[in-house]
Amino acid sequence: MNIDIPKKFRPLINNAYQVARSSLRPISRKYDRGEHEYPKELDMLASVLDGFNAGDPANSAGAATTGSGKVQNDGSVKNGANMGVCLGAMEMCYGDTGFLLAMPRQGLGNAAIAAVANDEQLERFKGKWAAMAITEPGCGSDSAAIRTTARKDGDHYVLNGEKIYVTSGSRADCVVVWASLDPKLGRAAIKSFVVDWGTPGMELARLEKKLGIRASDTAAINFVDCRVPADNLLGSPDIDTKKGFAGVMETFDNTRPLVAAMAVGCAKASLERIKELLKESITYDYSKPVDNCSAAEAEIYRMEADWEAAYWLTIKAAWMADNKKANTLEASICKAKAGRVGNAITLRCVELAGSLGYTEDELLEKWARDSKILDIFEGTQQIQQLVIARRVLGLSSRQLK
Repeated sequence: MNIDIPKKFRPLINNAYQVARSSLRPISRKYDRGEHEYPKELDMLASVLDGFNAGDPANSAGAATTGSGKVQNDGSVKNGANMGVCLGAMEMCYGDTGFLLAMPRQGLGNAAIAAVANDEQLERFKGKWAAMAITEPGCGSDSAAIRTTARKDGDHYVLNGEKIYVTSGSRADCVVVWASLDPKLGRAAIKSFVVDWGTPGMELARLEKKLGIRASDTAAINFVDCRVPADNLLGSPDIDTKKGFAGVMETFDNTRPLVAAMAVGCAKASLERIKELLKESITYDYSKPVDNCSAAEAEIYRMEADWEAAYWLTIKAAWMADNKKANTLEASICKAKAGRVGNAITLRCVELAGSLGYTEDELLEKWARDSKILDIFEGTQQIQQLVIARRVLGLSSRQLK
């Protein structure tokens, strides 16, 4: 892996940065206050991102094509869709994390489709905005504890259950729903289904009121005898006790680096802003030992070091995905590091700004609220540490709980 960002991504990074500064930041506070109000300004921006995604997937600017980049069998190293998406997400979240999550046709469900769907499904669901429904009232971090069922009935599956915390759940065209074909068989029977809004038996229960990312709606959805076409099951319908759950879990290998990138972008915004606010009192000198600096200056240096570690861990996990290298360990490492670092940096920047950081005169307090979810969804800190420990020690989930 070359630690220089490829030249082909520089226009993407610059364009996303300009959008973040000129389009997202100015309306950030408006939709933070107006929770559940749809950010209509995103429609035009989403059309621009569609144009990026329709071209070279390596230059994608959104989340829709995460995991769909194809690697040629010529032995060369690829910097493709996953890295492009992560770099774009970093810059977009530098503007506003909630807006990236609310972007039409750029949902985490799209990443799930790209990771698991067959060629026919990829074509059929192309252009749709897909949310992802995993969490249930009795099932949070342990995805294997899902109780939503999918019973085969002729050419359909009948879904029953309740899903909560579905990002863009009410706005998306469809929802990727995790359900069990047979709860008695445990995690091996869990599959993912694409359910279009408007399908009888699919009902919006409520929209949540949240600490942060308020521009993005978060829904609870009920499924009562909801009939879904059998060919909407992503991947193989067969229950493989060795592979079954691993199949749907491959989604996380692509989406966890994306969430890590979001945390990196949000933390970058806070770091940059606190340096601007303290520029009159601090002269930055990176040649000095940290022990010889003022407390505030030393704290900024430490945060920058942590930020850079999170950044490169994220890039590495994305690079591995582009090159079809097993990256479950690296995806969890970057998510754990970036989630924790992003939350710590945004909160510390609020403190360093004093009373100004605690008011709505600055976006620092908003970024601190937004960053918390990035340490929670797509697997909490504790879940990432479990995954990392299992991989490092060579233990199964049954052996290490």
